[in-house]
Amino acid sequence: MQQISESELVLMKIIWKNKGRALLSFIIDELEQEQNEWKQNTVLTLLSRLVKKNYLKIQKIGRRNEYIAAVTEQEYQSEQTHDFINRVYEGNVKNLVTALLENTLTDADFDELDTFWKEKTKKNE
Repeated sequence: MQQISESELVLMKIIWKNKGRALLSFIIDELEQEQNEWKQNTVLTLLSRLVKKNYLKIQKIGRRNEYIAAVTEQEYQSEQTHDFINRVYEGNVKNLVTALLENTLTDADFDELDTFWKEKTKKNE
């Protein structure tokens, strides 16, 4: 998977939020609600890049284009996580977990993880 820019990711999140499909008008409306003032040409350029990178497909609806996610949000997150671990931690997940445990997780995070692991263990029994 090719890397996408932060701006391209903004558009992908809008499309994923809309069940993986969106017309340009919907995307523009969502951007306006987020107080994002990109011009339509900027949005079209970003959407075109996402099509070229195979993140989006286009389906014609009359004269309009419907943009359809070719990659789910979960697939994107999984690939980005894998890439991050390989680039930053040289593939060593233990070092990533250690960094998280030592620097960023709160007590609430620990409680949430504890619940997650207990449920995961029950399902695997």
